[in-house]
Amino acid sequence: MEKPAASTESLGPRPVLGRESVQVPDDQDFRSFRLECEAEVGWNLTYSKAGVSVWVQAVEMDRTLHKIKCRMECGDVPAETLYDVLHDIEYRKKWDSNVIETFDIARLTVNADVGYYSWRCPKPLKNRDVITLRSWLPMGADYIIMNYSVKHPKYPPRKDLVRAVSIQTGYLIQSTGSKSCVITYLAQVDPKGSLPKWVVNKSSQFLAPKAMKKMYKACLKYPEWKQKHLPHFKPWLHPEQSPLPSLALSELSVQHVDSLENIDESAVAESREERMGGAGGEGSDDDTSLT
Repeated sequence: MEKPAASTESLGPRPVLGRESVQVPDDQDFRSFRLECEAEVGWNLTYSKAGVSVWVQAVEMDRTLHKIKCRMECGDVPAETLYDVLHDIEYRKKWDSNVIETFDIARLTVNADVGYYSWRCPKPLKNRDVITLRSWLPMGADYIIMNYSVKHPKYPPRKDLVRAVSIQTGYLIQSTGSKSCVITYLAQVDPKGSLPKWVVNKSSQFLAPKAMKKMYKACLKYPEWKQKHLPHFKPWLHPEQSPLPSLALSELSVQHVDSLENIDESAVAESREERMGGAGGEGSDDDTSLT
C-alpha cells in the first residue's frame, strides 16, 4: 500500500483565512488542525448529552460567522472504520439524508482531491453547495480529513443553489481502543447569507448532534454493507485504485467569500414542518437504506 504523505508546500499564515493560492496542506497544517480540534479555550459548550458534545465560537472579525466543533465517543466503531465511512462517497449517498448530490471531480495527489457536495438546508432556506479541495492523512492510529473551498472552471455557482464557502472544515479521528474511537468535527463555513438566529441555534442544539448520531449508526452498518459493494475498493487507502483524472493545482483558484453573492435570509421564519422536526432529512432516523 502506498502511504499518503503530506505535501511540503507551505500554506503561509495559519489559520487558513488569508489564502491567496491553492495549495495542498502540509504537515504543519495537519498539526495545526489537530491542535484546534483539541483546544478548549475560547469555545462555548452548547450541547452535551449521550457522548456527544457541541461547542461554538464566534469569529471576532465577523460576529455572524461561527465556528462549530462537535465531538462524539464511538463505542464498537474502530477508528479505521469511521475513516472509511467518511471517505466512501457511495456509502454517504445511503446514510447522509441531507445530501442532494455529491461526487469526486479530480485527483491532485495521493492524498488530495477536488469534489462537489450540495445539501438541504432547514426549510424554507435556500439549499447550498460547495467545491472543495480535500486532503487526508493517517497519523499513527489516528486520522485527519480536512477541506477548504476552491473554484473549478467547469463547476461555477448554480442558479438553484447558494454557493457556500468552507474556510476550513474537517474531522479528527482518534483511536481509543481496538474497537472504539472519538471523532471531532470542526467547521468554519460561510453559508453566504445573513442567517436568522434560529438557524444558528438549531444547528448547534439539534442538527449537529443528530448528524453525528446518524454517522455513528452508519458506521455500525458499514462493514456489512461494504462486503456487498466492492469490498476491496478503497482508493483513499490504495491510491493506485483511483479512477479519477489528475488535475494540476494551477487549474484551481481560491474561492474568496466576497466574490460570491450574499443572500439575506435573516428575516426568514422557521417553517412549521421544521419546528415539528419534519421532513427534509433532519427529522427522520430511518436508516433502512443502509442495508
